[in-house]
Amino acid sequence: MTSPSLQTCQLIVRASLANIADRNSFDHWYETEHLPDALKAFKARRAWRGWSQTNPLVHFAFYEFVNLAEAEAIQSSPALTALIAEFDRTWGKRVVRTREVIEIAGTLETT
Repeated sequence: MTSPSLQTCQLIVRASLANIADRNSFDHWYETEHLPDALKAFKARRAWRGWSQTNPLVHFAFYEFVNLAEAEAIQSSPALTALIAEFDRTWGKRVVRTREVIEIAGTLETT
């Protein structure tokens, strides 16, 4: 197990597209605009994203923070409010999102 000082928190955003026809445009926009903008605005340590292999309409984005307080603070921040507004202007009701803050309780690695 990792020591508590090495543990982090993540903001996980699940986006569910209404129409598969939007996937390529959404993928390009998220990769080139939204993920870099969010990483900078959130001042996260790092960010990454991926598509569900179970449901091709579901996209996940992960933002890593050094502690729970930083991750939770994003939920009510002007940065998130601005990113939500931009997301809604671009995608409207074509994408439904949920957000979760996860505190990493422990990790294991193979040797």
